[in-house]
Amino acid sequence: MYDARRDARRDARHVTPDTGDRLRRPMRHLKLRPVRAGYSPCPKENEMTVSTTLRNVIGLDGVLPSLSTSTLILIDFQNTYRTGVMALPDAERALTAAADLLARARSAGTPVIHVINDGGEGTPYDIRAEIGQIAPHVAPQDGEPVVVKGFPNSFHETGLLETLRGLEAGPDLVLAGFMTHMCVQFTAQGAFNLGYRPTVVAEACATRPLAGPDGAPIPADLLHAAALTTIGDLFGTVAARVADLPA
Repeated sequence: MYDARRDARRDARHVTPDTGDRLRRPMRHLKLRPVRAGYSPCPKENEMTVSTTLRNVIGLDGVLPSLSTSTLILIDFQNTYRTGVMALPDAERALTAAADLLARARSAGTPVIHVINDGGEGTPYDIRAEIGQIAPHVAPQDGEPVVVKGFPNSFHETGLLETLRGLEAGPDLVLAGFMTHMCVQFTAQGAFNLGYRPTVVAEACATRPLAGPDGAPIPADLLHAAALTTIGDLFGTVAARVADLPA
C-alpha cells in the first residue's frame, strides 16, 4: 500500500521551505474514510470489481482544473517519436490534440512551458539535430521557456521548478506529451511530490508497444491506459480529452 506520509517526509528533506509548504498542503487531508455499510471486498461470481482510488481513500478531489488558471507543460513532443526506432503508433494523433490544447492555452493566456529530453549528440534525442527538435505542431513561441532534461522526471536536475516559481504559477499543472508511461507519468509524480496538482490530458499523450515480463507483447494503447490509471490512482487527475478541461 502506498504510504503518502512516508514519501512526504522523505521529499520534504530535499526541497526548499517554500516547496515543503506546498508539499504539505495536499497531505493535510490524509485521513482514511470509513467503509460504507454493506460493503464487501469479495466480488460476485463472474463480476469484475473496481477498487477505489488512493486519491479517494486519502481525500483528494478529482475536479479538473480550469485551463486559464493552470500552467501548461508540454513534455518531449520531439521528432524523436515521429520516426525511426522510437516512433510511436499514435504520435500524430497525440500531436494534433496537443496542438489544440496549446492553442486553447495561448488563447486563455495560460503560461506554457516546453520540456525536451537531450540524449546527447548522435542519439535519437539529439536536440542539436532535427530528430531531437520539437515538432512544428507545438513549437514554442517567443517568450515560452524551454526546459532541457536528462531524466524521465522533468523536475530532476532541471530548472523546471525555478521556471514555475518565476512565472508565479499556481498549484494546477496541465501535462501532455511523450511517452505516457515514462516521462509523462514520472513528471506527474514529481509534480505531486512537490505539492502541485497535475492533470494529464490523455488524448494528447502517446506511448509505444513493449514486451511484458513474460515476453508477451503489450500493445501501446494498453500501456498508455495503464500509465494513465497509475497517475489517476494517486498523482493527479486525468482528462480524457482536451475539451474536458474547463476554460
